Amino acid sequence: MGGCFPCFDSPTEEDQQKFSHRGSTHHRQPSRLSSSGGLKPARNNINNVNNATSSLRRRPEKEEEEKEESQIAAQTFTFRELAAATNNFRPDCFLGEGGFGCVYKGRLHTSGQVVAVKQLDRNGLQGNREFLVEVLMLSLLHHPNLVSLIGYCADGDQRLLVYEFMALGSLEDHLHDVPPDREPLDWNTRMKIAAGAAKGLEFLHDKANPPVIYRDFKSSNILLDEGFQPKLSDFGLAKLGPTGDKSHVSTRVMGTYGYCAPEYAMTGQLTVKSDVYSFGVVFLELITGRKAIDSTQPHGQQNLVTWARPLFNDRRKFTSLVDPRLEGQYPMRGLYQALAVASMCIQEQAAARPLIADVVTALSYLANQGYDPTTKERAKTERNGRSSKNNEEGGGPGCSRWDLEGSEKEESPKETAKMLNRDLERERAVAEAKMWVEKRRQSA
Repeated sequence: MGGCFPCFDSPTEEDQQKFSHRGSTHHRQPSRLSSSGGLKPARNNINNVNNATSSLRRRPEKEEEEKEESQIAAQTFTFRELAAATNNFRPDCFLGEGGFGCVYKGRLHTSGQVVAVKQLDRNGLQGNREFLVEVLMLSLLHHPNLVSLIGYCADGDQRLLVYEFMALGSLEDHLHDVPPDREPLDWNTRMKIAAGAAKGLEFLHDKANPPVIYRDFKSSNILLDEGFQPKLSDFGLAKLGPTGDKSHVSTRVMGTYGYCAPEYAMTGQLTVKSDVYSFGVVFLELITGRKAIDSTQPHGQQNLVTWARPLFNDRRKFTSLVDPRLEGQYPMRGLYQALAVASMCIQEQAAARPLIADVVTALSYLANQGYDPTTKERAKTERNGRSSKNNEEGGGPGCSRWDLEGSEKEESPKETAKMLNRDLERERAVAEAKMWVEKRRQSA
């Protein structure tokens, strides 16, 4: 896992904007986010860090709403409750460790619910600001592809977060340093994970108001539920995006080496396209099975993006980009399309990258194709039969190297991107037509 940049941003003017999102649900002993920006717990005293919450206040649509208090759907727990839930943080409950601290599996005694408890390392990289950002973000944002925050603890100097338990761990666990006895992720599952993770980003960029820039998109922060349903986690570095006529927010560089967009790393100027770049790196990890940064690889191959970019220009080397653990079990046309999406996301220039909504459309299209290895074997057998017949008749090989039932052609990522864009336009037109019909039905 790459290390985080050891520097943290100070509050900016953009941070003082109020945060708005509807649809939060209510839980036992909710906290309240007051119009003055203070996080008022129902049980615990965390007045020493209340001032930092002003960066994530709701933005009212009307002036009179400024006086209203907004519910935060997060329970408060005492340290004693969470110690009991994790058997006093015993080693056999340990799940993993990140920049925030250690994560333990636990069971809440009041409800019997299995949870993941993340304990802040008081000597670690993240502090009270990141803790509060995560509490507020996940309390106000709800989506199937975002991990659910159940509650938090701010007892004395203890800082803990309580999440829904994700049974399959992180994407990183299934891609890198995988035990020999564990089956590798198949092509369909990889595309499903990519599409779901992209939908989580789309929600942050396009549905939240103002937009939220995740800023730490990486494979270890994508958690997997039953059925490999992906959910984004760890929002401590999330940042409110630009609003109005502003094109970016300026902040100190933070994130994980190997995933950070080049323009953000050089200038500190952060946009939603910075997240798109990070998504492209993770998508490349899914395709290749390689780490974003891997010091065990030969010189010139240690940085995934640097290694992959030249290969995009030579279609004879496309297959060398694929995770060898797939053992050839992937659709060639699907590979071309996936590489086209990845290559667009990791463009050097932010303006050349697609919006995450377009990425979602492309990956939903890919994920819905449903690759069947048996179909490929049948096509190969039929192709070999036709080839043998043509050779016997003196007609030559009979089909191109990449032709699978006549559907695979030698297309570069650029050509594939053009083709994919046509598919996206068709998908978008269908979606807009459905939306128009629905609006007409509602107004009737």
